[in-house]
Amino acid sequence: MASVEDRQATHRVDNQVPDLPERNLFLADAVLTEAVRREGAQDYEPELESWGERLGRPELSVLADQVNRQAPVLRAFDRAGHRIDTVDFHPGWEQFLSLAFAQGMHDSAWTAPGPGAQVARAAHYLMHGQIEAGSLCPVTMTSAAIPLLAREPWFGAIQPRLSSREYDPADRPVTEKRSMMVGMGMTEKQGGSDLRTNASHAEPVAGEREWFRLTGHKWFFSSPMSDAHLMLAREGDGHSCFYVPRWLDDGQRNPVHIQRLKDKLGNRSNASAEIEFAGALGRRIGEPGRGVVTLIEMASYTRLDCVLGSAALLRRAVVLGIHCARHRRAFGRLLADQPLMRQVLADLVLESEAATALALRLAAAFDRPESPAEQALRRILTPAAKFWICKRAIAAVAECMEVWGGNGYIEDAPLARLYRETPVNSIWEGSGNVMCLDVLRAARQNPQRTAQIIDGLAAAHPDASVLRTVSRRLSGVLQSDDETQQRQARMVARDLVLLVQADLLLRHAPANVSHSFIQSRFVDGGDQVYGARPAALASDSLLERAWPA
Repeated sequence: MASVEDRQATHRVDNQVPDLPERNLFLADAVLTEAVRREGAQDYEPELESWGERLGRPELSVLADQVNRQAPVLRAFDRAGHRIDTVDFHPGWEQFLSLAFAQGMHDSAWTAPGPGAQVARAAHYLMHGQIEAGSLCPVTMTSAAIPLLAREPWFGAIQPRLSSREYDPADRPVTEKRSMMVGMGMTEKQGGSDLRTNASHAEPVAGEREWFRLTGHKWFFSSPMSDAHLMLAREGDGHSCFYVPRWLDDGQRNPVHIQRLKDKLGNRSNASAEIEFAGALGRRIGEPGRGVVTLIEMASYTRLDCVLGSAALLRRAVVLGIHCARHRRAFGRLLADQPLMRQVLADLVLESEAATALALRLAAAFDRPESPAEQALRRILTPAAKFWICKRAIAAVAECMEVWGGNGYIEDAPLARLYRETPVNSIWEGSGNVMCLDVLRAARQNPQRTAQIIDGLAAAHPDASVLRTVSRRLSGVLQSDDETQQRQARMVARDLVLLVQADLLLRHAPANVSHSFIQSRFVDGGDQVYGARPAALASDSLLERAWPA
């Protein structure tokens, strides 16, 4: 019969992974701090340090978990039966949006432009996304809408509220609020990414030059409680873009009826809806019939945030994987002391460092609109990066969850939420194939600049002959016939991203990092399962660089 001591021993809790300790997310991330400095945002370091300290507090991680457990709830009618189309959120939702607004992630790149402004915003965004990702969706769309709206003669009436740093959740006319948000609605049942099949239509209001009556449905309507939305509707033979306020100037609700909220895999804290325009009033922005072009410009900004969001989730997952390995024992020793686990973690660290370096380099290109070379890089690299980094993050987060074993699979642990969150960035704003075809389109639009970019990435590192091999292969595909290009479009996007990442690491990372990246991504094949490369990765130093013990 078991003794009392033996029975008590079975209830002793040990060999479990503690919560992450409080730590400054900016100062603890050498890759991020180095990228901020070299990409021109060093003047923003004090506020980034403050933001990293705030986000590193354990209570925010607890709140993020709670916000994602209580999904938003639709209230289509009030007690008396009046149509109100209101969405109720967990109270923590307001706190996370207040934090984001206070940092200016919704407006700062446009209302306070200057050297490093986009890079600084990207760094703020990347840290926020490590703690709570759903609240970034309305921030992204508001920021992306501002440069489009700024061209309209009536922009001055809403500009003060768009640039306010005080989040105002009130559901009332914009004229009665301290700030506002802008969402968007493009996707319909008929076509998904094929926007030109959209069936919603607009009819001009008699006696009004700018206002239209909108009729139709949207299958995905992001952030339905935003104060206005940009949406696409058929006008005559083409599609135009319209600004659709939630409330009208006379204090009446615009008839934008929420049919239901989407029951999403992840991104649970944020509301996405199906809606009906029941003769809603909208104001055309941009040129008539050029709505798709207008919204594609908006998408170029939101796609950057998809890259940042995936880099954030990847970073958080890798930190959690390393943290687990340093506290969990198996087969007589810590996971972090076992060669195979170190190999897997080091491979994941390389993925995260390369993703962060590329994301901030891409943000720097957005900071330099006056440079044709930078804009050419931005045009072709944005869809390529969205494809590759968002796709790679899904597998990487799954691998980090596996480091935790069964504990990682349960909802009490932090990895399950990250894993459910990760695919949205790959799907939203154009799925993988759409992005790869857009890379081909960008290359065709500016073949000379594209060739200069590809050749320059390899020529800058004459000792890395493998980069020249990849460069030649990439150039060869881009000179082939259309069907061959489309068939190999994913390879084109992958090769372009890997070349840029290799260039960045060779220029700026420690030698062991860049050597390990090139050996594992080019020489030994970059599409293998994490940790399956023949190359022995310099794991101990890589792990310490990623998350100091």
